Amino acid sequence: MTGTTGTLEATTNTLTALDRCDRCGAQAYVRAVLSSGTGALLFCNHHARQVEETLRPKTSEWVDESGRLAEAG
Repeated sequence: MTGTTGTLEATTNTLTALDRCDRCGAQAYVRAVLSSGTGALLFCNHHARQVEETLRPKTSEWVDESGRLAEAG
């Protein structure tokens, strides 16, 4: 007999305070999922703006939650 216990938690794409920028370690507000399928990169707002023009065309998904910065202030 097989079975499972516990509950399944809904997965979410929302970035949390635990998600850190791959460049500087600050809180990440942008996730760039690469079209090549090799993974995702996380960026703080500052570094996302630096690489957006060149990197965004190479992504299948660009999740920008930098609007949350205005809400916090």
